Amino acid sequence: MNLLTLSSMTSTCCCPDFVRCNVASSPSISSIANPFYGRPHLGTMSMRTSSSNKNKLLKSLVSASTTLSFSPFLGGQSSLHLAPRHRNEALVKLTPASRIVAQASGRGAAGANPPENTPNLKVDEEKAAKQNAADASKLNIGMKFAVWWSLNVVFNIYNKKVLNVYPFPWLTSTLSLAAGSGIMLISWALKILKAPEVDFEFWRSLAPVALAHTIGHVAATISMSKVAVSFTHIIKSSEPAFSVIIQRIVFGDKFPYQVYLSLLPIIGGCALAAATELNFNMTGFTGAMISNIFFVFRNIFSKKGMSKSKKMGGMNYYACLSMMSLVFLTPFAIAVEGPRAWTAGWQAATLAHGDQVFWWVVAQSVFYHLYNQVSYMSLDKISPLTFSVGNTMKRVTVIVSSIIMFNTKVSPINAVGAAIAVFGTFLYSQCAQ
Repeated sequence: MNLLTLSSMTSTCCCPDFVRCNVASSPSISSIANPFYGRPHLGTMSMRTSSSNKNKLLKSLVSASTTLSFSPFLGGQSSLHLAPRHRNEALVKLTPASRIVAQASGRGAAGANPPENTPNLKVDEEKAAKQNAADASKLNIGMKFAVWWSLNVVFNIYNKKVLNVYPFPWLTSTLSLAAGSGIMLISWALKILKAPEVDFEFWRSLAPVALAHTIGHVAATISMSKVAVSFTHIIKSSEPAFSVIIQRIVFGDKFPYQVYLSLLPIIGGCALAAATELNFNMTGFTGAMISNIFFVFRNIFSKKGMSKSKKMGGMNYYACLSMMSLVFLTPFAIAVEGPRAWTAGWQAATLAHGDQVFWWVVAQSVFYHLYNQVSYMSLDKISPLTFSVGNTMKRVTVIVSSIIMFNTKVSPINAVGAAIAVFGTFLYSQCAQ
């Protein structure tokens, strides 16, 4: 006579996750159930049985859908493997005197037929993760765009205030770059921000970017010193057209024909706005066009430079760009305008408007750095074309706010031209995607 011990859940167990036990109804079996739910339950059932009816008893322990396999005795032991009907079913252990072990390891019938939707679930999870990451990236870029546009509006208002009473665009441009360079040097010295690790190769590759930034910055400032802020930005809204043309001719990039068609309303709208501008000035118009060209080169070179300098973020990259641009611009500002003219102009401005002129200069210099800092943080994550679109949509807020702030007179035809240019920009942004 052998003593058979069954480690399983009996019919008295309320847990549905384990293998069905059909021997609990036998009056000769006593069961003790383990109360731990969610783990293999150890129920102990003992009975005395003869070897002749052992197979009958074992068959009664296994349901029809369970797979049975019996191994020969090895070292005085034998094993009986029960493949569970479900993947989560418990381990069944049968231990007679010769230690018969029945193991439901999930490698039998259930392991051979895993749930059919497992690969689909993994694919769905990967798609969901990618979608969540894309949504978070879009939200992040959208917030940066909103801050960028707001800071740019403030800069343009104070910049125009300064240029109206102190018309020295070369000096104003230099002070803007000096303020940004000073802010970043202090941040690095106080370890508020980590200083970038740069070498000669980095500065050499940054030189063309800094040169394009310097020319574009001065040209835009000269334009705003001669014409209304709204007109400058209407002309500068044609930047996507310059971006496509330059990338196609100079760099050989190709675009769908829809992109080229979307440039027509941009160019036409800007031309209509320029032709009907009440206070048209050729110097102001030329400055805006030159600014468009060189800012496109700056954006393209900046994107390529930041992709090479992967350890350097957009914030530190623009800080280094401002410093090199300041080195380029300072001698030209002194040569074109000079300290004598600056001193005389400052005395006249403070005499007419008081000390507030000083604070206007500080505000326009600081906000210039801040809005460009945020824009470069955005450029670090997007393409030059998308950056140009964001830059153009930014001009819509600047145009509207400047018209309200400075009470600029706009003719109906001029407004229509501006609206056509903005609509063309919207079409361009859709086609560029």
